[in-house]
Amino acid sequence: MTVPGTEDHVDLVVAQWRDERPGLDVTSMEIFGRLARLAKHCEKARAEALSPFGFKEGEFDVLATLRRAGKPYELSPTQLYRSLMITSGAITNRLMRLEQAGFVERVPNPHDGRGMAVRLTREGLALIDRAVNVHVDTLNLLLGGLDRDDRTTLASLLKRALLALPGEALPSDGAGWARGEQA
Repeated sequence: MTVPGTEDHVDLVVAQWRDERPGLDVTSMEIFGRLARLAKHCEKARAEALSPFGFKEGEFDVLATLRRAGKPYELSPTQLYRSLMITSGAITNRLMRLEQAGFVERVPNPHDGRGMAVRLTREGLALIDRAVNVHVDTLNLLLGGLDRDDRTTLASLLKRALLALPGEALPSDGAGWARGEQA
């Protein structure tokens, strides 16, 4: 007999597989099942938390990427789409919406005289600073069942799993990329 409230949907799936295939190690299924369910909760909570700001998650991600790049809060469109792991077409659409809203502006690229850079406006900076606070609070609520040590351990384990996959480790010269030091 289990204690009420201590099992989740993934436990049911795992138990069914153990009944049907006792020799099959389904630990990976257990991990990815929970990650997938957490991701769904995260997407829903993020969308709800960000809706009062008037932009979509993808637009939040663009503004947040520019903000974390540091002063002068600008990157080239190529740096943005590489950092966000989206297509150049997707970044173009997001930038057009954000520019029309007055949150970003296109300026000459100081590292490439032929190109343009995207920079946060004052309004964009103020907006993303407020939105990031709400975003972090939302993520912390989603992890409410974990204390600080648990969160640190989980973050470390997930990082180790990601670094074991091709293309996830930053190149040795990529440390300054997010700050616009590379084209």
